[in-house]
Amino acid sequence: MSTNPAAKPALASAGHALPEADMVKPVARPAIPMAGVPLAAKDYKGTLPPVWCPGCGDFAVLAAMQKALADLQLAPHDVTFVSGIGCSSRFPHFMNAYGFHAVHGRSLPVAVGVKLAMPERTVIAVGGDGDGMAIGAGHFVHTARRNPKIAYVMMDNEIYGLTKGQASPTSAIGLKTKSTPFAGEGKSADQPINPLALAIISGATWVARGYSGKVKELTELIKQAINHDGYAFLQVISPCVTFHDIYEAAKANQRQLEPTHDAKDKFAAMKAAMTDHWVTGVFYEEHRQHFGAALDAQKKDATAKGVTGLAALSQKLAATSTA
Repeated sequence: MSTNPAAKPALASAGHALPEADMVKPVARPAIPMAGVPLAAKDYKGTLPPVWCPGCGDFAVLAAMQKALADLQLAPHDVTFVSGIGCSSRFPHFMNAYGFHAVHGRSLPVAVGVKLAMPERTVIAVGGDGDGMAIGAGHFVHTARRNPKIAYVMMDNEIYGLTKGQASPTSAIGLKTKSTPFAGEGKSADQPINPLALAIISGATWVARGYSGKVKELTELIKQAINHDGYAFLQVISPCVTFHDIYEAAKANQRQLEPTHDAKDKFAAMKAAMTDHWVTGVFYEEHRQHFGAALDAQKKDATAKGVTGLAALSQKLAATSTA
């Protein structure tokens, strides 16, 4: 039998069990919360341990999310996480809540569908910069303009980590990666996307940025995102220690928005979003009718008018065919 590690998947698919050391062991299933007992962060820990690289910023985002849900006292069975594909998109597996692991770039339309079908549920989409800003960019724009009452937490490490270090849509100009081996200052053809500016101009009604190195601040931002009465987008600076370690740069440059910043001023929000990508805080907030409420109003109006148009014609034809 081959001792080549690359042969292990083949052995497993051939019906041979993998060595115990190579298997991810689930943690004990969380106890069902007791009625009347306040929920704690540990009550939101899932059955699988995170498999991220040691030092990954996503660990802090996970901890902040669990603390935020505990602070809000949201029952695990009332929360649904939806993700796409990527390192951070494994998030639902590590939470004690409902989860939907969707296909690449499709977390937002699935999340919107869940919210429309079950409006009483707290729906949180999660993913990375590659998932959200590349293949998922179209859904990002249209979700923002529709303003559904969901939160989207994007863990931005400026790299494709799951596929081992390629340039992502938010990678800085000149970043040398496996997919841009000849890049250098002034040699890259790709201008990075600015997620905050794109969210604001597309119609998102709550837009903020956090940093995984400041868990307390991040926890508060997540709570605000969940409580917002429309589409809340939270970009999180979440460094990848393996393929693009920006911790030192974050420590040196990260700061909060000026206390005088007016989050209700869209032009001020755009200016702040375009000025410094290390700044954290709430950049923009407005309140307008969310997508679910708008659809409910349309349904009510349609019901009052009765069946007309093609629907009426189809009913007439159906009645004629059965006569």
